Amino acid sequence: MSTVLDAIIPARLGPRYRRLLASSWITNFGDGIGLAAGPLLVASQTDDPLLVAMASLLQRLPWLLFGLYAGVIADRHDRRLIASFANIARGAVLAVVVAMVVLDAVNVGVVLVAMFLLGTAEVFVDTTANTLLPMIVEPDDLGIANARIMGGHIVVNQLAGPPIGAFLFAVGIAWPLAAQVVLFVAGALLLVRIPFPLPVRPDGERHARREIADGLSWLWEHGPVRTLTITVVTFNITFGATMAVMVLYVREQLGLGDVGFGVLTTMSALGGLLGSWGYGWLQKRVSLGNIMRAGLVIETGTHLTLALTSTAAVAAAVLFVFGIHEAAWGTTAVTIRQRAVPTELQGRVSAAYMLGVFGGLVAGSALGGLIAQVWSVTAVFWFAFVGSAIILVVIWRTLERIAHVEPA
Repeated sequence: MSTVLDAIIPARLGPRYRRLLASSWITNFGDGIGLAAGPLLVASQTDDPLLVAMASLLQRLPWLLFGLYAGVIADRHDRRLIASFANIARGAVLAVVVAMVVLDAVNVGVVLVAMFLLGTAEVFVDTTANTLLPMIVEPDDLGIANARIMGGHIVVNQLAGPPIGAFLFAVGIAWPLAAQVVLFVAGALLLVRIPFPLPVRPDGERHARREIADGLSWLWEHGPVRTLTITVVTFNITFGATMAVMVLYVREQLGLGDVGFGVLTTMSALGGLLGSWGYGWLQKRVSLGNIMRAGLVIETGTHLTLALTSTAAVAAAVLFVFGIHEAAWGTTAVTIRQRAVPTELQGRVSAAYMLGVFGGLVAGSALGGLIAQVWSVTAVFWFAFVGSAIILVVIWRTLERIAHVEPA
């Protein structure tokens, strides 16, 4: 049994990492249940398209409002306690919703407020979680450590969580919400028992805006991390455009229904699972720079292939390969950032990076909807292919320098 465990989670990563990984998997399972239960809960209270869309917006809005400030909090205080408290806060919000469901007092207003509060807590969870790993894992082991977190995320968040959430919702509205309460609190209690060093802070009190400016300044002045951030933002614009119309693409160009859309989504997740669990093997044989280059070539080729094909099997195969790239690229990017950024700046730089990630996705979604409305769904994939190809040519030579940035 221990041999199997060591193969999955190398012993050299230490017991603290194993507890952190378990906490991450547990809370990600709760998030996965919410991926299905959240929209179903909204739809059970209203069929107004504007209110349904508002629920999604209210979950993303906190990143714009509090994202950078969350980075300051993560660099000022005990990161373990911040993440634990934010997860308990998520559990508390859902517990209130469960009580209102049981009392038959829930309505769309309650659900929308809950979505905003859950999104706010998630900002602090995700921002702080990105800073914990470099505090307990050696720089050379960050790749495999991040890959295991990514693999667990795919299994419990993308593959297992949504169908279980939908099943529990069919049993009763309160059940998936109650399950999330248990999972978020359990993950928090496990995390709070892990000893972490406190972040090092300079003497004297400083204004939050000044500290945010310090984080942004460091990111901009550090060439490799700046280029990595710009790359992620720009590629997320093209990726976000295609994802915004993917369900229409599946119906109109591939001629599939809702089940077909679910199958294609699952193929991408299965590819991601292979990419994350095989990452240790990959990084021993391929340089990080070439992993990034190959991945972006795959992403660019994915847009081109989907623009050209109307065959479901071809699309499924392409999305499976894309999933491998997505996991490998995501693991490489976060590993590079964690190695490069000083511990005392991890929260602020991570927050700025994540703000760019979500900003790119939001801008891409808007562009994708506009292009599809003016021209066609296929035109969105041509836009993504041309845009990605141009970006890839511009950054091709810089990717090697990004990948070999010296540890902070």
